Formats: sequence, C-alpha cells, structure tokens
Amino acid sequence: MSGVNVTRNEVVQFVLRISLLSIVTYYSAKWLIRNLDPSNKSKKKAIEHAEEILRKLSPTMKKSALHNLNEYEMVIASHLVVPENISESWDSIAGLDDVCQEIKESLVFPVCHRDMFAGSALYQPPKGVLLYGPPGCGKTLIAKATAKEAGMRFINLDVAMLTDKWYGESQKLASAVFTLAVKIQPCIIFIDEIDSFLRARNSSDHEATAMMKTQFMMLWDGLNTESDSTIIVMGATNRPQDLDKAILRRMPAQFHIGLPSEDQRLKILRLILQNENVAPEVDYVQLARMTNGYSGSDLKEICRHASVHRVRKVMKNKELMNAVRAAANKTHENKLAGGTTNGSCNGTVVQNGGTALELGAPPITMDDLVESLRSMKHSKYPTSVLNDARIDLD
Repeated sequence: MSGVNVTRNEVVQFVLRISLLSIVTYYSAKWLIRNLDPSNKSKKKAIEHAEEILRKLSPTMKKSALHNLNEYEMVIASHLVVPENISESWDSIAGLDDVCQEIKESLVFPVCHRDMFAGSALYQPPKGVLLYGPPGCGKTLIAKATAKEAGMRFINLDVAMLTDKWYGESQKLASAVFTLAVKIQPCIIFIDEIDSFLRARNSSDHEATAMMKTQFMMLWDGLNTESDSTIIVMGATNRPQDLDKAILRRMPAQFHIGLPSEDQRLKILRLILQNENVAPEVDYVQLARMTNGYSGSDLKEICRHASVHRVRKVMKNKELMNAVRAAANKTHENKLAGGTTNGSCNGTVVQNGGTALELGAPPITMDDLVESLRSMKHSKYPTSVLNDARIDLD
C-alpha cells in the first residue's frame, strides 16, 4: 500500500508541475507575442482613449454595452466623437442653405422625430449619404453639423486604422466598425476621402484589400435587415467617379457641394469676419466679386492672412512698437508708485511726438484683404481648376 501511495503522490506532483509549466508557458508566449507586435503601444493608447470617451457616454448608454466591447471595438471607439464635443453646427455653415435644409428633412428629422411616424416602415433616414464636390467647400463641416444637430455619435473612421500586417486582423477591425456602431447607435460612420478606401475594384487589388472592401460592403448591407438600427455611413470625396458602383448603390442620398457663387461667398465672408475687428470701409460685395472660383477654405485663408498682415504692419513700424513698449513700462512704473499715466497697455492711445498712436491690434482693412488675395493668387494653386463634374451613374 505504501508503494501505491508514493506512486499517487508522484503522479499528483507530476500533474501539478505540468499544469504550472503550461500556465507559465502560455502567459510567457502571450507576453512575448504582445511585445513583438510593433503596434501594441498604439493599440494600448487607443484603448485608454476609448475608455475615456465611453465614460462620457455612459450616462446615456447601457452599462452592458460598455462592458461587452471587445479589443477591436475599443480600437475603433478611440475615434469616436461625442456630439457634445462637436463645436460645428448649422450656424457654422454659410451659403449652403438649400443643402442643409435638404439634409435636415431627409436625415435629421427622421432620426429626431422617428416616433411621430412609428407605424411607417419607410420613414427612416438613409443608410448611406455621399457628399461630393471640390475640396474645401464644407463637406466635412456638414457631416459634423449633422451629427451635432441629430445628437448622433460620430465615428471619424481613419482608413489607415483598418490595415494590419497580421492576416485577418483588417477584417476583424472592419467588422468591429459596425458592431460598435450598433451598440452605441444612433451613430454616423464618417469616411473622409472615401474614394481612397472604397474605390472601384479591379484585378490588381491586393487580396487583403479586396477582402476588406467586400466585408465592409456586406456588413453595410446587413444593416438593412435591422429596421430598428439608426446607423448612417457618410462619405465625402472630390473624386466620385472613382467610387465603386456598389458603393454608390449603397449611398442613395447624394449631395453635391460645389464652389460657392458670388452670393454664397458674400455670406461666407460675413460669417468668417463677424467676430473680428473689421474696418467700416471693408466692401464685402466687392471682395465677393473678386474671389470668383474660390472655395470656403480659400476665403478663410484669405481672411486669416489679412489678419496676420495687419499685425505685421504694426511690428514693422518700429516707432509704434517703441511707443507701445515705453507706454507699457511707464504704466507699470506708475502702478507701482500708485500714480496715474497718460499711456496704458490696456488703454487705447499713446502720445508719441504729438501723434496719437492706437494700441492693440488694428482693424482689418480692405487693403489688407486685397493684399492677402493678391498674395494668395501668386502662391497657392486654386481649387477652381479641379474638375467639378457631377456623378455619372450608369
């Protein structure tokens, strides 16, 4: 009997050793694989950022949805934008009243007032929206304003995030985009420059890229089977002719955002300069007439350069700068002495040789804007030369 007991103890010890060795080997291999992955640090940071974002959503989301997110969904969630953090709204857009009104009626209203027509299966937002037109005309701005006004979560999808060197990882990340969107709906999946990701398929495509495109479209189409899901895939591009026909079919709502007309440029200029110190002689109508073919971003750049130009003139005026410094020093000395002064940094006028010099940034003048426009014409490539053709559907 003693021999049998010794054998049993040896077997138990052997099993324990094997079990312990297996556990150590498993976790060692897992640690080794994790640290050999060059993208491990970026994934860890993405997950930490995603947890911070999801905490802000937790008051309005089910707790079970937060705990059920897998590793891939957490990576996608790092690109999630909370509606409250979006600063753009319809008031931030000028000159696109018709497009904004159409988007409100066809997209925002069905999301916000879906209960009004609960018995209708057709009263729902489109599953796909395409914004196309020349660059710098407000496509991304419209997407953000739509998410803000509709109160929808906004996934700013970075296509580079979906690519991974390990086989099958890209497909899992593409699948996580839609599974996460379902859990945090209502949600907008925004893909800027969508033509770089979902361009027309051909035989020269890499196998992994072709599989990712196919799975993305299959998951996108699968949303149609869920009538209760409120998920919208929104894309922006200035090359709609490069998109796959299957993608265009999945984007029934298509809005052309073209270069602004003279009246639209007038509204854009007034919106950009409404909170700036502008001289009374600035002629917005003439400036709008002079900027034919310029996009909204071009107009903003003109105004920005004009604002810098006015400060540059002040800095070049050494006499004015010396007067400002002298006034500032004198004000500081008088404050320490408890006296008064005729010059102040917080004041508006400094006496310099009998000439009144106004302190602070001078107003933007018409000359500043014209000089900025002239400089931009010589130094920048205008977007008006780009092809502004509409989509030619078969």
